[in-house]
Amino acid sequence: MTLSVKQMTDIPLKGKRVLIRADLNVPIKDGKVKSDRRIRAALPTIQFAINNGAQVILMSHLGRPEEGYFTEELSLAPVAKSLAELIKRPVSLKRSWLNGINENSNPVMCENVRFERGEKANDHELAKRMASLCDVYVMDAFGTAHRAHASTYGVAAYAPIACAGPLLVGEFEALGNVLDKPNRPVIAIVGGSKVSTKIHVLETLAGQADQLILGGGIANTFLAASGMPVARSLHEPSMLGFAERVLKGEFGNITIPLPTDVIVGESLDDSAKGSLKKISGVLGNDMILDIGPETSRNYCDRINDAKTILWNGPLGVFEHTEFASGTKSIAEAISVSEAFSIAGGGDTLAAIDQYGISKQISYISTGGGAFLEFLEGKKLPAVAILEERSREK
Repeated sequence: MTLSVKQMTDIPLKGKRVLIRADLNVPIKDGKVKSDRRIRAALPTIQFAINNGAQVILMSHLGRPEEGYFTEELSLAPVAKSLAELIKRPVSLKRSWLNGINENSNPVMCENVRFERGEKANDHELAKRMASLCDVYVMDAFGTAHRAHASTYGVAAYAPIACAGPLLVGEFEALGNVLDKPNRPVIAIVGGSKVSTKIHVLETLAGQADQLILGGGIANTFLAASGMPVARSLHEPSMLGFAERVLKGEFGNITIPLPTDVIVGESLDDSAKGSLKKISGVLGNDMILDIGPETSRNYCDRINDAKTILWNGPLGVFEHTEFASGTKSIAEAISVSEAFSIAGGGDTLAAIDQYGISKQISYISTGGGAFLEFLEGKKLPAVAILEERSREK
Protein backbone atom coordinates (compact mmCIF):
# COMPACT_ATOMS: atom_id res chain seq x y z
CA MET A 1 0.00 0.00 0.00
CA THR A 2 1.41 3.40 -0.94
CA LEU A 3 0.43 6.89 0.12
CA SER A 4 -1.01 9.19 -2.53
CA VAL A 5 0.63 12.24 -1.00
CA LYS A 6 3.58 14.50 -1.57
CA GLN A 7 6.66 13.14 0.14
CA MET A 8 9.36 15.19 1.82
CA THR A 9 12.12 13.29 0.06
CA ASP A 10 10.81 14.51 -3.34
CA ILE A 11 10.72 18.21 -2.42
CA PRO A 12 13.66 20.65 -2.76
CA LEU A 13 14.46 21.73 0.80
CA LYS A 14 17.55 23.88 0.41
CA GLY A 15 17.04 27.27 2.04
CA LYS A 16 13.49 26.36 3.12
CA ARG A 17 11.95 26.60 6.57
CA VAL A 18 10.78 23.04 7.19
CA LEU A 19 8.30 22.45 10.01
CA ILE A 20 8.30 18.79 11.04
CA ARG A 21 5.48 17.43 13.22
CA ALA A 22 7.27 14.57 14.93
CA ASP A 23 6.08 12.20 17.62
CA LEU A 24 8.49 12.83 20.48
CA ASN A 25 6.01 11.84 23.19
CA VAL A 26 8.47 9.78 25.21
CA PRO A 27 8.42 8.61 28.84
CA ILE A 28 10.24 11.01 31.16
CA LYS A 29 11.17 10.45 34.79
CA ASP A 30 13.05 12.83 37.06
CA GLY A 31 13.69 15.15 34.13
CA LYS A 32 15.32 12.48 31.97
CA VAL A 33 14.11 10.53 28.94
CA LYS A 34 13.52 6.90 29.95
CA SER A 35 13.16 5.52 26.41
CA ASP A 36 14.40 7.39 23.34
CA ARG A 37 12.83 4.96 20.86
CA ARG A 38 10.54 7.58 19.29
CA ILE A 39 13.32 10.16 19.17
CA ARG A 40 15.56 7.70 17.33
CA ALA A 41 12.70 6.86 14.95
CA ALA A 42 12.46 10.56 14.02
CA LEU A 43 16.20 10.98 13.40
CA PRO A 44 16.33 9.99 9.69
CA THR A 45 13.70 12.60 8.81
CA ILE A 46 15.39 15.34 10.83
CA GLN A 47 18.84 14.50 9.51
CA PHE A 48 17.62 14.31 5.90
CA ALA A 49 16.16 17.81 6.12
CA ILE A 50 19.27 19.27 7.73
CA ASN A 51 21.59 17.55 5.26
CA ASN A 52 19.56 18.98 2.39
CA GLY A 53 20.01 22.54 3.55
CA ALA A 54 16.72 23.15 5.38
CA GLN A 55 16.16 25.17 8.52
CA VAL A 56 14.40 22.57 10.64
CA ILE A 57 11.67 23.46 13.12
CA LEU A 58 10.29 20.61 15.23
CA MET A 59 6.84 20.30 16.80
CA SER A 60 5.61 17.58 19.14
CA HIS A 61 3.30 17.03 22.06
CA LEU A 62 4.24 15.44 25.37
CA GLY A 63 1.64 13.95 27.68
CA ARG A 64 -1.71 15.58 28.33
CA PRO A 65 -1.22 19.03 29.84
CA GLU A 66 -4.04 21.48 30.37
CA GLU A 67 -4.08 23.80 27.38
CA GLY A 68 -2.97 27.34 28.06
CA TYR A 69 -0.70 26.43 30.96
CA PHE A 70 3.00 25.67 30.99
CA THR A 71 4.22 22.94 33.34
CA GLU A 72 7.86 22.03 33.83
CA GLU A 73 6.96 18.34 34.15
CA LEU A 74 5.65 18.21 30.57
CA SER A 75 8.25 20.47 28.98
CA LEU A 76 10.12 19.11 25.97
CA ALA A 77 13.43 20.25 27.50
CA PRO A 78 14.62 16.68 28.27
CA VAL A 79 13.65 15.67 24.73
CA ALA A 80 15.64 18.54 23.21
CA LYS A 81 18.65 17.53 25.31
CA SER A 82 18.34 13.87 24.25
CA LEU A 83 18.00 14.83 20.59
CA ALA A 84 21.04 17.11 20.79
CA GLU A 85 23.11 14.23 22.15
CA LEU A 86 21.94 11.93 19.36
CA ILE A 87 22.59 14.31 16.47
CA LYS A 88 25.67 15.84 18.10
CA ARG A 89 24.59 19.42 17.57
CA PRO A 90 22.71 22.01 19.66
CA VAL A 91 18.91 21.93 19.72
CA SER A 92 17.29 25.19 20.78
CA LEU A 93 13.98 24.84 22.65
CA LYS A 94 11.62 27.79 22.11
CA ARG A 95 8.98 28.33 24.78
CA SER A 96 7.34 31.21 22.86
CA TRP A 97 7.40 30.28 19.22
CA LEU A 98 4.11 31.18 17.55
CA ASN A 99 5.18 34.76 16.78
CA GLY A 100 8.12 33.61 14.71
CA ILE A 101 11.45 31.88 15.14
CA ASN A 102 14.75 33.68 14.65
CA GLU A 103 17.46 31.28 15.71
CA ASN A 104 20.90 30.33 14.51
CA SER A 105 20.40 26.84 15.85
CA ASN A 106 19.37 24.07 13.49
CA PRO A 107 17.15 22.34 14.45
CA VAL A 108 14.86 24.42 16.65
CA MET A 109 12.29 22.65 18.83
CA CYS A 110 8.99 24.30 19.69
CA GLU A 111 7.75 23.77 23.22
CA ASN A 112 4.97 21.22 23.78
CA VAL A 113 2.19 22.03 21.28
CA ARG A 114 -0.44 20.97 23.81
CA PHE A 115 0.46 23.97 25.96
CA GLU A 116 -1.23 26.05 23.23
CA ARG A 117 -4.96 26.79 23.49
CA GLY A 118 -6.85 25.30 20.57
CA GLU A 119 -4.40 22.52 19.69
CA LYS A 120 -6.75 19.60 20.34
CA ALA A 121 -9.78 21.48 18.99
CA ASN A 122 -7.91 22.11 15.71
CA ASP A 123 -8.35 25.87 16.08
CA HIS A 124 -7.90 27.41 12.64
CA GLU A 125 -6.22 30.58 13.86
CA LEU A 126 -3.67 28.52 15.77
CA ALA A 127 -3.12 26.32 12.71
CA LYS A 128 -2.55 29.40 10.53
CA ARG A 129 0.06 30.73 12.95
CA MET A 130 1.82 27.38 12.86
CA ALA A 131 1.74 27.36 9.07
CA SER A 132 3.23 30.87 8.93
CA LEU A 133 6.43 29.51 10.44
CA CYS A 134 7.28 27.39 7.43
CA ASP A 135 7.70 27.00 3.70
CA VAL A 136 7.21 23.23 3.94
CA TYR A 137 5.16 21.33 6.53
CA VAL A 138 6.11 17.70 7.11
CA MET A 139 3.72 15.35 8.90
CA ASP A 140 5.89 12.55 10.28
CA ALA A 141 4.06 11.61 13.48
CA PHE A 142 2.22 8.40 12.68
CA GLY A 143 1.36 8.01 16.35
CA THR A 144 -0.86 11.12 16.19
CA ALA A 145 -2.16 10.70 12.63
CA HIS A 146 -5.56 9.64 13.97
CA ARG A 147 -5.99 13.03 15.65
CA ALA A 148 -7.32 16.06 13.75
CA HIS A 149 -5.38 18.55 15.86
CA ALA A 150 -3.99 21.92 14.84
CA SER A 151 -0.43 20.57 14.62
CA THR A 152 -1.38 17.40 12.72
CA TYR A 153 -4.30 18.48 10.53
CA GLY A 154 -5.05 22.21 10.55
CA VAL A 155 -1.50 23.33 9.81
CA ALA A 156 -1.38 21.01 6.79
CA ALA A 157 -4.37 22.85 5.32
CA TYR A 158 -2.64 26.25 5.45
CA ALA A 159 1.06 25.53 4.90
CA PRO A 160 2.46 26.51 1.45
CA ILE A 161 3.47 22.87 0.94
CA ALA A 162 2.25 19.93 3.02
CA CYS A 163 3.85 16.52 2.71
CA ALA A 164 4.57 13.25 4.48
CA GLY A 165 7.86 12.41 6.11
CA PRO A 166 9.74 9.11 5.66
CA LEU A 167 8.61 7.68 9.00
CA LEU A 168 4.92 8.24 8.24
CA VAL A 169 5.34 6.77 4.76
CA GLY A 170 7.22 3.77 6.12
CA GLU A 171 4.64 3.05 8.82
CA PHE A 172 1.76 3.32 6.37
CA GLU A 173 3.39 0.99 3.83
CA ALA A 174 4.50 -1.60 6.40
CA LEU A 175 1.06 -1.83 7.98
CA GLY A 176 -0.69 -1.72 4.63
CA ASN A 177 1.34 -4.62 3.27
CA VAL A 178 0.51 -6.75 6.30
CA LEU A 179 -3.21 -6.18 5.77
CA ASP A 180 -3.31 -6.18 1.96
CA LYS A 181 -0.97 -8.98 0.90
CA PRO A 182 0.45 -10.90 3.85
CA ASN A 183 2.29 -14.19 3.64
CA ARG A 184 0.10 -16.83 5.24
CA PRO A 185 -0.59 -18.14 7.75
CA VAL A 186 -1.15 -14.86 9.60
CA ILE A 187 -1.31 -14.88 13.39
CA ALA A 188 -2.51 -11.84 15.32
CA ILE A 189 -1.77 -11.38 19.01
CA VAL A 190 -4.06 -8.89 20.72
CA GLY A 191 -3.87 -8.10 24.41
CA GLY A 192 -5.48 -5.43 26.51
CA SER A 193 -7.90 -4.86 29.32
CA LYS A 194 -11.13 -4.27 27.39
CA VAL A 195 -12.82 -5.88 24.40
CA SER A 196 -14.92 -2.74 24.03
CA THR A 197 -11.86 -0.65 23.07
CA LYS A 198 -10.85 -3.10 20.35
CA ILE A 199 -14.16 -4.30 18.91
CA HIS A 200 -13.46 -3.12 15.38
CA VAL A 201 -9.87 -4.38 15.46
CA LEU A 202 -11.09 -7.82 16.51
CA GLU A 203 -13.78 -7.79 13.81
CA THR A 204 -11.22 -6.85 11.16
CA LEU A 205 -8.64 -9.40 12.27
CA ALA A 206 -11.27 -12.14 12.53
CA GLY A 207 -11.85 -11.67 8.81
CA GLN A 208 -8.21 -11.30 7.77
CA ALA A 209 -5.97 -13.34 10.08
CA ASP A 210 -5.80 -17.13 10.27
CA GLN A 211 -5.33 -17.35 14.02
CA LEU A 212 -6.00 -14.93 16.86
CA ILE A 213 -4.26 -15.14 20.22
CA LEU A 214 -5.85 -13.05 22.96
CA GLY A 215 -4.38 -11.74 26.20
CA GLY A 216 -5.32 -9.83 29.34
CA GLY A 217 -8.88 -8.83 30.10
CA ILE A 218 -9.81 -9.48 26.46
CA ALA A 219 -8.87 -13.15 26.81
CA ASN A 220 -10.78 -13.35 30.09
CA THR A 221 -13.92 -12.05 28.43
CA PHE A 222 -13.62 -14.68 25.69
CA LEU A 223 -13.00 -17.37 28.30
CA ALA A 224 -16.19 -16.33 30.10
CA ALA A 225 -18.08 -16.36 26.81
CA SER A 226 -16.90 -19.92 26.19
CA GLY A 227 -18.29 -21.02 29.55
CA MET A 228 -15.04 -21.08 31.52
CA PRO A 229 -14.84 -19.66 35.07
CA VAL A 230 -12.93 -16.38 35.46
CA ALA A 231 -13.79 -15.58 39.13
CA ARG A 232 -12.57 -12.04 39.99
CA SER A 233 -10.56 -11.64 36.80
CA LEU A 234 -10.86 -8.45 34.81
CA HIS A 235 -13.45 -9.00 32.08
CA GLU A 236 -16.47 -7.31 30.49
CA PRO A 237 -19.82 -9.03 31.00
CA SER A 238 -21.41 -6.59 28.55
CA MET A 239 -19.13 -7.92 25.80
CA LEU A 240 -19.91 -11.62 26.24
CA GLY A 241 -22.40 -11.60 23.37
CA PHE A 242 -19.90 -10.07 21.00
CA ALA A 243 -17.21 -12.55 22.09
CA GLU A 244 -19.60 -15.46 21.48
CA ARG A 245 -20.24 -14.19 17.95
CA VAL A 246 -16.52 -13.99 17.23
CA LEU A 247 -15.97 -17.50 18.59
CA LYS A 248 -18.82 -18.81 16.43
CA GLY A 249 -17.12 -17.41 13.31
CA GLU A 250 -19.61 -14.68 12.45
CA PHE A 251 -16.81 -12.32 11.43
CA GLY A 252 -14.57 -14.85 9.72
CA ASN A 253 -13.38 -18.44 9.87
CA ILE A 254 -10.55 -17.82 12.32
CA THR A 255 -8.94 -20.11 14.90
CA ILE A 256 -8.94 -18.66 18.43
CA PRO A 257 -7.07 -20.86 20.91
CA LEU A 258 -7.98 -19.98 24.49
CA PRO A 259 -5.87 -20.58 27.61
CA THR A 260 -5.99 -24.04 29.13
CA ASP A 261 -3.91 -23.10 32.16
CA VAL A 262 -3.27 -19.74 33.81
CA ILE A 263 -1.34 -17.98 36.54
CA VAL A 264 -3.68 -16.47 39.11
CA GLY A 265 -3.19 -14.12 42.02
CA GLU A 266 -5.39 -12.39 44.57
CA SER A 267 -3.88 -8.92 44.10
CA LEU A 268 -1.33 -6.92 42.13
CA ASP A 269 0.63 -5.77 45.16
CA ASP A 270 4.41 -5.95 44.89
CA SER A 271 4.32 -8.89 47.30
CA ALA A 272 1.64 -10.80 45.33
CA LYS A 273 2.43 -14.40 44.43
CA GLY A 274 1.16 -16.31 41.44
CA SER A 275 -0.33 -19.80 41.41
CA LEU A 276 -0.66 -22.14 38.43
CA LYS A 277 -4.14 -23.49 37.79
CA LYS A 278 -6.04 -25.26 35.05
CA ILE A 279 -8.61 -22.88 33.64
CA SER A 280 -11.40 -25.07 35.01
CA GLY A 281 -9.97 -24.61 38.52
CA VAL A 282 -10.21 -20.82 38.67
CA LEU A 283 -12.48 -19.84 41.57
CA GLY A 284 -13.10 -17.61 44.57
CA ASN A 285 -10.77 -14.63 44.78
CA ASP A 286 -8.63 -15.75 41.83
CA MET A 287 -7.66 -13.18 39.23
CA ILE A 288 -6.18 -14.47 35.97
CA LEU A 289 -3.00 -12.40 35.49
CA ASP A 290 -0.97 -14.47 33.03
CA ILE A 291 -1.10 -17.56 30.86
CA GLY A 292 0.32 -20.84 32.12
CA PRO A 293 3.20 -22.89 30.65
CA GLU A 294 0.95 -25.33 28.76
CA THR A 295 -0.86 -22.44 27.06
CA SER A 296 2.43 -20.70 26.44
CA ARG A 297 3.86 -23.75 24.63
CA ASN A 298 0.71 -24.02 22.52
CA TYR A 299 0.87 -20.36 21.53
CA CYS A 300 4.60 -20.49 20.78
CA ASP A 301 4.11 -23.52 18.52
CA ARG A 302 1.50 -21.59 16.58
CA ILE A 303 3.79 -18.57 16.31
CA ASN A 304 6.58 -20.81 15.01
CA ASP A 305 4.32 -21.93 12.15
CA ALA A 306 3.27 -18.40 11.16
CA LYS A 307 4.59 -16.46 8.15
CA THR A 308 3.20 -13.09 9.32
CA ILE A 309 2.85 -11.97 12.95
CA LEU A 310 0.92 -8.92 14.13
CA TRP A 311 1.40 -8.09 17.82
CA ASN A 312 -0.56 -5.53 19.84
CA GLY A 313 -0.69 -6.01 23.58
CA PRO A 314 0.88 -8.23 26.27
CA LEU A 315 -0.45 -11.60 27.43
CA GLY A 316 -0.46 -10.75 31.14
CA VAL A 317 0.63 -8.21 33.73
CA PHE A 318 4.22 -8.42 32.51
CA GLU A 319 5.37 -5.47 34.64
CA HIS A 320 5.05 -7.78 37.68
CA THR A 321 7.67 -10.55 37.76
CA GLU A 322 5.15 -13.13 39.02
CA PHE A 323 2.98 -12.60 35.95
CA ALA A 324 5.52 -11.92 33.21
CA SER A 325 6.45 -15.37 31.92
CA GLY A 326 3.65 -15.59 29.33
CA THR A 327 4.49 -12.30 27.65
CA LYS A 328 8.19 -13.11 27.82
CA SER A 329 7.76 -16.51 26.14
CA ILE A 330 5.62 -14.99 23.39
CA ALA A 331 8.16 -12.20 22.85
CA GLU A 332 10.98 -14.71 22.60
CA ALA A 333 9.01 -16.87 20.16
CA ILE A 334 8.40 -13.86 17.93
CA SER A 335 12.07 -12.85 18.16
CA VAL A 336 13.32 -16.20 16.79
CA SER A 337 10.57 -16.61 14.21
CA GLU A 338 11.42 -16.26 10.53
CA ALA A 339 8.02 -14.66 9.91
CA PHE A 340 7.56 -10.99 9.10
CA SER A 341 6.60 -9.48 12.43
CA ILE A 342 5.07 -6.09 13.13
CA ALA A 343 4.41 -4.75 16.61
CA GLY A 344 2.75 -1.62 17.93
CA GLY A 345 1.12 -0.06 20.96
CA GLY A 346 2.61 1.43 24.11
CA ASP A 347 2.53 -1.68 26.29
CA THR A 348 3.86 -3.79 23.44
CA LEU A 349 6.82 -1.45 22.95
CA ALA A 350 7.50 -1.56 26.69
CA ALA A 351 7.55 -5.37 26.57
CA ILE A 352 9.88 -5.31 23.56
CA ASP A 353 12.25 -3.02 25.45
CA GLN A 354 11.97 -5.09 28.63
CA TYR A 355 12.99 -8.27 26.85
CA GLY A 356 15.54 -6.66 24.52
CA ILE A 357 14.14 -8.01 21.26
CA SER A 358 13.72 -4.81 19.23
CA LYS A 359 16.30 -5.88 16.64
CA GLN A 360 14.46 -9.15 16.07
CA ILE A 361 11.10 -7.52 15.25
CA SER A 362 10.74 -6.85 11.52
CA TYR A 363 8.89 -3.57 12.00
CA ILE A 364 8.02 -1.67 15.16
CA SER A 365 5.25 0.87 14.80
CA THR A 366 5.57 4.07 16.81
CA GLY A 367 1.78 4.45 16.88
CA GLY A 368 -0.69 3.39 19.55
CA GLY A 369 -4.17 4.66 18.75
CA ALA A 370 -3.19 5.27 15.12
CA PHE A 371 -1.91 1.70 14.88
CA LEU A 372 -5.28 0.37 16.05
CA GLU A 373 -7.36 2.69 13.89
CA PHE A 374 -5.33 1.75 10.84
CA LEU A 375 -6.00 -1.93 11.58
CA GLU A 376 -9.70 -1.09 11.80
CA GLY A 377 -9.56 0.28 8.28
CA LYS A 378 -10.28 3.85 9.33
CA LYS A 379 -9.04 6.82 7.34
CA LEU A 380 -6.50 8.70 9.45
CA PRO A 381 -7.32 12.44 9.43
CA ALA A 382 -3.70 13.59 9.14
CA VAL A 383 -3.26 11.36 6.10
CA ALA A 384 -6.56 12.49 4.58
CA ILE A 385 -5.54 16.18 4.62
CA LEU A 386 -2.19 15.35 3.01
CA GLU A 387 -4.01 13.45 0.27
CA GLU A 388 -6.32 16.41 -0.24
CA ARG A 389 -3.41 18.84 -0.51
CA SER A 390 -1.60 16.55 -2.95
CA ARG A 391 -4.49 16.86 -5.41
CA GLU A 392 -4.06 20.62 -5.63
CA LYS A 393 -2.63 21.88 -8.92
